[in-house]
Amino acid sequence: MTTSRAAVMGAGSWGTVFAKILADAGCDVVLQGRRAEIVDAINERRENPDYLPGVTLPARLRATIDPAEALDGADFVALAVPSQTLRANLADWKPLLPPGAVLVSLMKGIELGTCRRMSEVIHEVADVPEERVALVCGPNLAREIAAGQPGAAVAACVDEATAQRVQNACMTPYFRVYTNTDVIGCELGGAVKNVVALCVGIAVGLGFGDNTTALLMTRGLAEISRLGAALGADEHTFAGLAGLGDLVGTCSSPLSRNRTFGENLGRGMTLEQVIAVTKQTAEGVKSSEAVLELARKHNVEMPITEMVAAVMHHGMSIEDAMLKLMTRTPKPERYGV
Repeated sequence: MTTSRAAVMGAGSWGTVFAKILADAGCDVVLQGRRAEIVDAINERRENPDYLPGVTLPARLRATIDPAEALDGADFVALAVPSQTLRANLADWKPLLPPGAVLVSLMKGIELGTCRRMSEVIHEVADVPEERVALVCGPNLAREIAAGQPGAAVAACVDEATAQRVQNACMTPYFRVYTNTDVIGCELGGAVKNVVALCVGIAVGLGFGDNTTALLMTRGLAEISRLGAALGADEHTFAGLAGLGDLVGTCSSPLSRNRTFGENLGRGMTLEQVIAVTKQTAEGVKSSEAVLELARKHNVEMPITEMVAAVMHHGMSIEDAMLKLMTRTPKPERYGV
């Protein structure tokens, strides 16, 4: 049986961990990074010191700064760059993509300006059929998975056979993968939960307790479900790993970038101060605007998303946002679906 070859484009925390998963599952993996010092550390010390210090990376994983070297002969190309940079990066890499390679999105965001999901950007820019575009999503906190703690994810593609190929490429004893053909639902779950996690983080930073976080997570899931229904997603997806699972993981863990970003705001730091101390991308900050625009295009009410976008981008105070959320007109619990 021929060993699969995988390229992972982006040597941040999740890109590095996913490269480790692929290698542990039996793939030969090349991880592409922009910074020579990170690439050298991975190759020489088997460690990514900036994003995963102390985690030993497997011998089947090597790193390079050269996209052409990484992509050469790859069966799977996993894309792990910040979502708002995908279009430009992929346009540069398009001439280097191997014919027939499956392109796997590891990103959880909505593109500003176009409101496109990441799989839509890949399909458009790389000019490949939807059957060759997949994604891996779920409650995947990089540090816990890097430590070998049991985790799970969903490999999603409109083509079940492609989803199964991705599943087989990244299944390990510590990382269990399920398949799903509902790409829309899986992507929306991954993108919108980041916005909800920002709001949960703010609540935690303000000193509020479990009732408040449970409220925000549950009503956040309602927003995700309403938007998903409007876009044609399967409502059962939101009860699974890509929906509820990812939402709970991101909103509950101090390892979550988006929750931590919100916590810092809730504790009194200004937006500029939080951005300055945040080393990794908190996707929900920029995506909140794109998610809200997508919701308005489809006449979907998303009050949590609306308030997060107002705080992040339009100068609304946290106090005003909280008051607006809690004094909205009374409604039935389930509406708009």
